[in-house]
Amino acid sequence: MNVKQVVSSLAVFVGAVAIGCTTGKGPDETKTAITMSETKSKSEPHRPQFHFSPPSNWMNDPNGMVYHKGEYHLFYQHNPGGTTWGPMHWGHAVSKDMVSWEHLPIALYPDENGTIFSGSAVVDENNTSGLGSKENPAMVAIFTYHNEKLERAGRNDYQTQGLAFSLDNGRTWKKYDKNPFLKNPGIKDFRDPKVSWNEIAGQWVMTLAVLDHIEFYGSKNLIEWTKLSEFGKTSGAHGGVWECPDLFPLKVNGQEKWVLLVSINPGGPNKGSATQYFIGDFDGKNFKNDNSEQTTHWVDYGTDNYAGVTWANVPKSDGRRLFLGWMSNWLYANEVPTATWRSAMTVPRELRLQQTPAGIRLTNVPVKELQKLRMGTTAIKTQEVNGSLDLSNRYKLNSSLQELELNLDLSQAQEAVVRFSNDRGEHLDVGYSVSRKELYIDRTQAGRTSFKDNFSGRHTAPLELENGKLKLHLFLDVASVEVFANDGKTVMTDVFFPNEDFTRTELISTGKTQLQASKVYNLRSIWGDPS
Repeated sequence: MNVKQVVSSLAVFVGAVAIGCTTGKGPDETKTAITMSETKSKSEPHRPQFHFSPPSNWMNDPNGMVYHKGEYHLFYQHNPGGTTWGPMHWGHAVSKDMVSWEHLPIALYPDENGTIFSGSAVVDENNTSGLGSKENPAMVAIFTYHNEKLERAGRNDYQTQGLAFSLDNGRTWKKYDKNPFLKNPGIKDFRDPKVSWNEIAGQWVMTLAVLDHIEFYGSKNLIEWTKLSEFGKTSGAHGGVWECPDLFPLKVNGQEKWVLLVSINPGGPNKGSATQYFIGDFDGKNFKNDNSEQTTHWVDYGTDNYAGVTWANVPKSDGRRLFLGWMSNWLYANEVPTATWRSAMTVPRELRLQQTPAGIRLTNVPVKELQKLRMGTTAIKTQEVNGSLDLSNRYKLNSSLQELELNLDLSQAQEAVVRFSNDRGEHLDVGYSVSRKELYIDRTQAGRTSFKDNFSGRHTAPLELENGKLKLHLFLDVASVEVFANDGKTVMTDVFFPNEDFTRTELISTGKTQLQASKVYNLRSIWGDPS
């Protein structure tokens, strides 16, 4: 990995870290860790300043997300040889707060069984696998092998499940000597295992994406697996292949419900990639959906939140279900205009269940740790807006990195728009149409769009006002916006590529909008001060 391509200067974390895959061969990657807070990357156009992105080259799905010994581990789909999708490895980074990240060497390389597709990681605290000990439990990664030779030969069994383990908190890895541990029964899409311990069943449960549905498997030791059940052939959206599932419990109204995440590509609400969810019950073997088979619920209505899953082994004392998604879309992910790297992750989010008039729904909100990015707080007093209110000059909101917490009363308005713009006349709109009852992001004038015909557009999400009121919580980075409406009941994420950073913000109202007490913040970069 030629990290000199990435940044104008790099401060290298002291101490070499050995690459630990004992099977498979890969390029002689750099064996030092790179701390993002010590790296200066402002000179790169469109490089996110508070979102996770790879030091160089291609990245997609978050993988193996697990918390252990005070660190949040993030593995991710990675092509170290180029800026487009290619032979998949597992890249690796760690963080103590999900905000500032330390890049580590590649964790898993392809081998004779195939390239390394998506999967998950757990800490085997009771040493059920025998791969570690009670005193030093193994971190176990379970992932999909993709054998391109078998695929080219026209066979359907080219995806199998493999296992690797680490005894030093993920720094070095050894692959299981009997990989693949779960063979393919002859199914084209057989992938993306998400594993967790299930107290009800007293065993590990694997949630696996298979063609157009989910299959559940059970194991006492993480190595020997038995099929338990299937779900989804007639439920939810089926406009594309099902991928990257996750199954976990959450409480609402004092009762425990189970949430099943399933990413689908294509078939999203605004075309291309998106993640749907189901709420129901899981008895350790079968998942029962609470909603009708035709009902589809989306984690995020924007075009750029895909393949998101949650962290395993988060301490019970924390109690949160923490989520991260890939901030791109397969419609254009390989073509976005970045030179030495491609893709970023969303901000980390907390998932919750909430009772609504329409039923129980999944909400997601930004994690509280993001507050450490704030460089002071600017309070906005209640006022009427009929026309345009310049937030940048009046409230010194003049950074390309912003967080806004806006409380709007739209009882007498037709439309309200938060517009981010630059001196070139480019702008990004985040708005709400009262008559259409929809939240939207319009990136048609937000900069570079010609790299892909289907990139430019206005993306929408259904949203009912609450007594005429709308709460907007927005995060603006140099090339992305994330919108959390009404405490995360409706969420949208979009990327964009302006020719100059957006540093001006205004609130535009058609009709009378009551801007109630609100707060705005300029944010700092996690990469340190640019040179």
